[in-house]
Amino acid sequence: MEESIRVRRYEQLPTAKDFESLIELQNVPAVFVRCTKDWRAFSKWNPSNAGLDYLQARVGSSAVEAMMSGSAPVFYGDLGSHERVPLPFSTFIDFCKQRMQSKHQESLGPSCLSPQTHDLSSSGIDGAYLSSECVPEQIYLAQVPIMNSDCEERVQLETLRKDIQIPSFLEEKELSSINLWMNNAQARSSTHYDPHHNILCIVCGRKQVVLWPPSSSPSLYPMPIYGEASNHSSVALENPDYSIYPRAEHSIDFAQKVILEAGDALFIPEGWFHQVDSDDLTIAINFWWRSNIMSSMLEHMDAYYLRRILRRLIDKEMDQLLLKLGKGKTRTCGYKLPNNGQADHGDDNHNQMFKEMDLKEKKLQEGNTLLELEPAAAQVLHDLVSLVHNCVGANQDQQSFSASVNDVEVRENGKCEKRVDGSLKDDPIAKILWDVEPHSLQHVFLAMAHNFPRTLEAFVLHALSPVGAEVLTRKFDEMDQQSLEEDRIRFYEVFYSAFDDQSAAMNSILKGKESFTQQAFKSVLDKFVGVNLESSKLGVRRDA
Repeated sequence: MEESIRVRRYEQLPTAKDFESLIELQNVPAVFVRCTKDWRAFSKWNPSNAGLDYLQARVGSSAVEAMMSGSAPVFYGDLGSHERVPLPFSTFIDFCKQRMQSKHQESLGPSCLSPQTHDLSSSGIDGAYLSSECVPEQIYLAQVPIMNSDCEERVQLETLRKDIQIPSFLEEKELSSINLWMNNAQARSSTHYDPHHNILCIVCGRKQVVLWPPSSSPSLYPMPIYGEASNHSSVALENPDYSIYPRAEHSIDFAQKVILEAGDALFIPEGWFHQVDSDDLTIAINFWWRSNIMSSMLEHMDAYYLRRILRRLIDKEMDQLLLKLGKGKTRTCGYKLPNNGQADHGDDNHNQMFKEMDLKEKKLQEGNTLLELEPAAAQVLHDLVSLVHNCVGANQDQQSFSASVNDVEVRENGKCEKRVDGSLKDDPIAKILWDVEPHSLQHVFLAMAHNFPRTLEAFVLHALSPVGAEVLTRKFDEMDQQSLEEDRIRFYEVFYSAFDDQSAAMNSILKGKESFTQQAFKSVLDKFVGVNLESSKLGVRRDA
């Protein structure tokens, strides 16, 4: 992970100005030590100091919305994996007291207590929401509002507002909400991101937070964007199925772990994925507010920003796909010859193929004769011609191939296949184009145009895959940068003179590029939006 986005640690609270310029605007996670030590809640809420009695007295039996999950201690955030149930706050505090008592008894002897249940029959809670016997470990007070600027009716714990303080560097922020998070037993939250900036403050207990930057989305498989839990990862915390989510197997390589003790606070920037483990009897407060970027985005510009961001992700995905072809970096070295640098003239079949080329079209012009090619360039020409003839058949060299990209046959039993899936595997033509220097490739194409025009035509119209078309045009761009204007114009005149229909050649290359870009677009949707257009089952993705 880049040093610039590693979690920073502050022993002293920053000023509001420093927080905004050095931390918030850079979307950098940061830990603030002893941030809540001066809060009234820090001493009053501590379970070891009669804090549970204090909270029970302050809030009483007011109903709060609790999270109940059968998968506890793991609490998944999507609606299908948990229930939201009303519960008297005092009942939850009783759960916590039971937990403290059982832990104390365990410390006195080796016997282990069985999971305790709590009789709610006298609590007045409707059994349709909560069973009369409930395992306390399945209950978690998650995101219980103390303040909510959008919906004051949802605020359930306003009486606790006086016990906490807004961190000094947030005093000028327009907060969206302040929430309580409290668990009586160990709890694990599923991996997710929030659409707000977040300061998570530990009042008592301990939390471990694992953080991933937004760029790690492909490894975390976010749920589909159209779902109600689109900000959550699809990958299970326990026993993840890497056959379905192969990229997730190495997701921890992109993560950072932070341990938060009582008094500490963590800034989690918007969009950062995080997974939180909480110790027994951990109480935390968090502050959410909208980022400056989201607050300043004008709604009528949304469509433009969407297209720009998608295009940037697509371009990056295309670069990554091509780097796989080049084994991690763009090569500028010349095409390597086999046989210790000597052109391979030992293959009788290939030599015979060259002899059978259309000799009538070999107008040997100065600078374009086969004998004038450097050995490396001659080998490139040899290999390209071989591959094209293997694809379309040597007997078709005399024919004019002016069919469009949509008319190409599938290669099966000797027929030609023009791959449209953007795959980089088993694509020797694209690999050759990628490895050869632009200047050498220019000489190869000039030689093909003068000596084997029908082969060059078949190469573009029939043998060039979508990834090959992308590599070819990038090589054209590199040639243009290295050539004078007059030489550039002359090269394209000679190159396209080999085609009976020049517009068909240009259209074939363009269609190939667009097909490759479309595959990159589909990959972006899968990796960042959670939508796989190739899958018959929504939300199930098996690509690597």
